[in-house]
Amino acid sequence: MRLLPIITALACWMASCDSPPPPELRGAFPLGMQAPPPPPPPLDFDSTAWVELSRRDSSIALEIRYASADNFMDRQIYDCGRCFYRPAVAEALLAVQRDLAPRGLGLKMFDCYRPGPYQQRLWDVMPDARFVAPPARGSVHSRGAAADLTLIDLPTGEELDMGTPYDYFGAEAYTTNTDLSEKVLQNRKTLQEVMLANGFSTIRTEWWHFNFNGPRQPLSDWVWPCP
Repeated sequence: MRLLPIITALACWMASCDSPPPPELRGAFPLGMQAPPPPPPPLDFDSTAWVELSRRDSSIALEIRYASADNFMDRQIYDCGRCFYRPAVAEALLAVQRDLAPRGLGLKMFDCYRPGPYQQRLWDVMPDARFVAPPARGSVHSRGAAADLTLIDLPTGEELDMGTPYDYFGAEAYTTNTDLSEKVLQNRKTLQEVMLANGFSTIRTEWWHFNFNGPRQPLSDWVWPCP
């Protein structure tokens, strides 16, 4: 039995018993791996009637102008900024984004579905049919079938030069205007071509505005909840 302390000491020396135990790596991921993204928040809308674009493709940038005072009315119209579409329209926009991605380009949304009550707010501020659709007639935005958007450089998020800001009311914003730099004309051409190829049509006076060519959607008064 006298050999037991000697054997124990020798075993301890060979196992480096005096060294501190390695730190615990509880919850850590192996090198080269990233933690999975957090799950999206629970649905707070009817997913059979609407698609929230950012849930389907987070690379689509959002800058919903009427959810702030950064718009031609200089006042906030929407209680908060979210981007919804009818399912067929959303699928077409997602296809646009997929077509643009190999070129290092993507979409930035300025306005998407516009609820009827928000259309009324716009009309209350500017009751002029040249700029705002009368609520009784309704806007294509209020059908969830119109898009106000531009192109961005995906790596940097910088907007491509389109010659005028969004919601600029003047001849410079017309899609028929060719008195622009070659760079601007090429950027507009890229935007027009990819949108038209995926089922949208353009209008003459606003380079940023597109309507979906599918079946006519009903007007809607549904207002998305705010966080």
